[in-house]
Amino acid sequence: MSEDAARCLVCGTDLSSSEKTSRTQKAVQGSRMPEITVSLPAALGLLALVLVIGAALVYFAMQQATPKAAAQVTTTPTITQTPTSTASPTPVTPTVTFTPEPSPTPFTYIVKDGDLCGGIAYQFKVTILSIVLMNNLPADCGALYIGQKLLIPQPTPTPTPPPTATLNAAEATAAACEKIDITVQAKDTLSSISLNYQVPIEAIRSYNGLVNDIVRFGQKLTIPLCQRNATPGPTPTPTLPPPYPPANLLLPADGAAFQSANDIISLQWASVGTLRENEAYAVTIEDVTGGEGRKMADYVTDTKYIVPADFRPADNQPHAMRWGIVPVRQTGTDSDGNPIWEPAGTPSAQRVFIWVGSGSAPAPPAATPTPAK
Repeated sequence: MSEDAARCLVCGTDLSSSEKTSRTQKAVQGSRMPEITVSLPAALGLLALVLVIGAALVYFAMQQATPKAAAQVTTTPTITQTPTSTASPTPVTPTVTFTPEPSPTPFTYIVKDGDLCGGIAYQFKVTILSIVLMNNLPADCGALYIGQKLLIPQPTPTPTPPPTATLNAAEATAAACEKIDITVQAKDTLSSISLNYQVPIEAIRSYNGLVNDIVRFGQKLTIPLCQRNATPGPTPTPTLPPPYPPANLLLPADGAAFQSANDIISLQWASVGTLRENEAYAVTIEDVTGGEGRKMADYVTDTKYIVPADFRPADNQPHAMRWGIVPVRQTGTDSDGNPIWEPAGTPSAQRVFIWVGSGSAPAPPAATPTPAK
């Protein structure tokens, strides 16, 4: 309270009568410790503050002690044994060693009375040319004598080429025909389609198996353009077929021998397809034993050709005749009016037959046109 207060605020004591006494006593009173007077609400607030500060100090102390305790915990790892895989040995593939087969060895034949090269070749199923080449004999093989030793080669079988697939006339025509596939639209009719592609209605109907002229929307049709109507103007150039495959030779067999004077040699082969009007087969025959390049060529549309009798050798000796077939196409004529031919396919394989001479001088072979190269 202030020094001039007349009454105590707490207990209500009147302080005015003892004012002087107090002042006098105070004046003569010695020094003492200062007194601090705090009200009850303030004391309670200070106590709460002290408690809060103490709780905070305890909390922080516990937070710092917890990591240390956790750090002391040591985890002992358990060692797990990992299995080690063992590589299996890889089997070694044995190396295949190629062992060449021994080539056939020629054997020796002693010439007897009346032996000819043609007869010896026919007896051992070999060609006269192989005997001539192996023994260094003259081309006509006519210098044989009794007791002469000849090396005869082992006959080598000639594999017959596999037959080639040939198309019949209808299949060849269908394969060569140019076609186009269309889909019928909403307003299309068979008549409008025929007019658009210039192909007769009958051809479209026949090619697609239609029984009438009715077509429906979305229907698939094949238009044979190869049967389209001819257009006015210059004549269109015909589309040439692709080159023909090689002809498969049939008869005679390779190495066949003809000794009789009445033998008729007929060469036969398989068809390569339907030939056009300006196409043919070129048959070539060459006398490889004569040594003079005797050869002939002829042109036929059939798959058979009879060798002219005047081409038979005249020296009464066997001759090796090589022959083959090639499709050809006539492209024009020369200044003498002879046709000009050019190859229209692949030549066939070559075959050889043995033809024993007649012993009389043959008439010269008829002139045959030579294909243009």
